[in-house]
Amino acid sequence: MLVRVVVRDQQGHVVPNLKKEDFQLTDNRKPQTISTFSVETPESHVIATTTGADADASADPAVAKAVAAALPQRFVSVVFDDQHLTMQDAMFVRNAASKFFDSLAASDRVGIYSTSGQFAQEFTDDHELLRKSLLKIIPHSPTAGTHDCPDISYYQADLIQNKNDTQAIAVATEDAVQCAFQGDETQQAVAQRMAQSTAGMVIGREDSSTEFVLRHMEDVLRRLAAMPGQRVMVFVSPGFIPSTLWLEFSGVIDRATKANIVINTIDARGLYTPDMGDIADAYTDPPKIAGYKASYRAAAQSAQDEVLAEFADGTGGTFFHNRNDVDEGLREAGAAPAMTYLLGFSPQNMKLDGSLHTIKVSFVHKTNYKIQARHGYFAPRHVVDPVEAAKQEIQEALFSQDEIRDLPVDLHTQFFKTDNYQAKLAVLTHVDIKGVHFRKADGRTRDDLTVATAIFDENGNYVTGGEKIVQMKLLDPTYDRMLQSGLNLKSSFDVKPGTYLVRQVVRDSEGSQLAARNGAVVIPN
Repeated sequence: MLVRVVVRDQQGHVVPNLKKEDFQLTDNRKPQTISTFSVETPESHVIATTTGADADASADPAVAKAVAAALPQRFVSVVFDDQHLTMQDAMFVRNAASKFFDSLAASDRVGIYSTSGQFAQEFTDDHELLRKSLLKIIPHSPTAGTHDCPDISYYQADLIQNKNDTQAIAVATEDAVQCAFQGDETQQAVAQRMAQSTAGMVIGREDSSTEFVLRHMEDVLRRLAAMPGQRVMVFVSPGFIPSTLWLEFSGVIDRATKANIVINTIDARGLYTPDMGDIADAYTDPPKIAGYKASYRAAAQSAQDEVLAEFADGTGGTFFHNRNDVDEGLREAGAAPAMTYLLGFSPQNMKLDGSLHTIKVSFVHKTNYKIQARHGYFAPRHVVDPVEAAKQEIQEALFSQDEIRDLPVDLHTQFFKTDNYQAKLAVLTHVDIKGVHFRKADGRTRDDLTVATAIFDENGNYVTGGEKIVQMKLLDPTYDRMLQSGLNLKSSFDVKPGTYLVRQVVRDSEGSQLAARNGAVVIPN
């Protein structure tokens, strides 16, 4: 299991030059042996480029190399919580987000989504298109600007309905006396029934709205999980009250953790200023209870932070809050860290109970550095069928960009244009079988190689691919000859002119070893 770790100093700068010996890792508080250790930088994923083929070498190699260098490596989903944003929040974060796009690397792809489902801009590197998309981020709260009688917030309704808070009930009752009975205190009993009924209605309505937000976040996570590279969600929201929906809320964190997606959260309200209200809503509370209502709004604003903090903390992300430089927060939340440490370990004596295992990465010696890493994973519920486990391992490796070199595999690409609109892309694989584990049976040297290939376009969308199984049953002379020459394989795919990322995974059945390699090809029009 790999744990991706970013280390920052007190000024927020990434700390370089750390070694495996600097870290310690626990799984459910039990110390683990860090079996693998590597360091990644944005330059680590430089991809070899094919720029031409025998019949058509018309591409300028320098230009093609630059184009291939801009192939996607990181995917950032910026999710705006327009179900809870006020108009003031929306204007604030739209201005900040427009500056964020200038900080993106050429290999970054960004998608913009809303929790209302009203708008989605799929992953692209077109910064101008992204800026135009921001104009479509507007509040879509189903109750914005409307007020019940009595006027009860989600926070106050939660106090009444789920916590039986007597003060919250009394305030709502007095609110009903004022709005429904023009201050006639003799109607207290009726007003209280109105208050409790309205609280129940508010809980039902707002719970439904919150569930809607969580479902759309899960939709975006599913989309993000299918992208070939590092994945980050940036959730921009003023926060919300989970009320009784903590199980559903935890489900979002579980899905992100399983897909190795970091959720960075940004408080859309900026620098914390209690009870500012919405500039688009001129409603005022009855004077007699205005102080209580203001205190509930202030308490709600504080409670809303808890959700954003939990999303970040539960996935190894960062919560950016209590600051007005939201543009800088977005830049930090969406930018690739200058250096990442990859720690690998094999959990020992794991129980097959599907339980959440808590991971903690810390330093051997005390420092003031801050560690950002995932916080857990889920144990399997049953012994995984080896065939299914192999398929899952290959699938996960395909939709990544980490290069794995357990097997000595080289990848090359060629293309041949059949006409101005079509080309044949050949993916050539060379396996040095000296590093392959074989078994002897019936006088032959045996092993099966699974070779899976996926082709992605310049925005990370899957275009085509395939899988083949090479069954090797080699007589001794053939095996001796192949020891010298290696095994050469070829897969061909029909594609249109364009720029493509080629991802290939090779796995052998005997040693369960894996190789994953990246390639890039530029096919000119």
